[in-house]
Amino acid sequence: MPAEHNAPARRAFPAKGAPLITGINRIGLWSLYRKEVRRFMKVQTQTVWAPAVTTLLFLVIFSVAMGRSGREVLGVPFATFAAPGLIMMGMMQNAFANSSFTLLTGKLQGTIIDVLMPPLSSAELMMGIVAAAVTRAVMVGGAVALAMLLWPGVSVAVAHPWAVVWFGLMGSMLLALMGLITSMWAEKFDHAAAVTNFVVAPLSLLSGTFYVIDHLSPLFQTISRSNPFFYMISGFRFGFLGESDIGNSNHAVIGAAIGVGVLNLVIGLIAYRLVKTGWKLKS
Repeated sequence: MPAEHNAPARRAFPAKGAPLITGINRIGLWSLYRKEVRRFMKVQTQTVWAPAVTTLLFLVIFSVAMGRSGREVLGVPFATFAAPGLIMMGMMQNAFANSSFTLLTGKLQGTIIDVLMPPLSSAELMMGIVAAAVTRAVMVGGAVALAMLLWPGVSVAVAHPWAVVWFGLMGSMLLALMGLITSMWAEKFDHAAAVTNFVVAPLSLLSGTFYVIDHLSPLFQTISRSNPFFYMISGFRFGFLGESDIGNSNHAVIGAAIGVGVLNLVIGLIAYRLVKTGWKLKS
């Protein structure tokens, strides 16, 4: 072909180094999200239904331990009081488990390049991993709520839907971000398990899931109020019961709602900075 016919074709290519993807890489972000969701859905018996059964066992054990005397907490039967906290606890723990597995597995198996090489920004990489972890948390929470809905003597009626949605998402996002940071820091599965056993599990169980903090001594009330999980679970419980340790009205709970949002923003910025610098991901 004459040179003049090839000139337009050559001009069709962008200059070297010029970015081809501007804005959000929607296809790449969606692909990463689907990859993460498919990963845990392939073993959904272990990642979704087993945690739901384990959480339900907590309700059965504590209900039996409290006896059948009709004991009430915050004006409702104990099982109804504990149900929202158990749902929130299951959601947070599984959000952490999902995001703490992704990058750690890649580092140990030598496949971390498959996550770092695609044209995804640090924010997009974070969004894909965190969104998948929140998806798993919501699925686990839905499975637990369904089981409790069928359980005799337990009511999961929603009094304030906004609180259920907000605190549910904020709690799941917080643990997903913590899991992402843990997966970057950990060098073996024992490290991630240590964070789960010595940080996540104690903060979840000692956050008012099975009790109201008014029954504690002043010192332990102060310690409980410094636990961010306490506000997640109490706010989530308020969405179901209309009552909680942090208040019995929307006005009283809104401060906690803003606080957990700010906490997620701070942890998210820290995680973004670590991902952007490639901390323990790039050598």
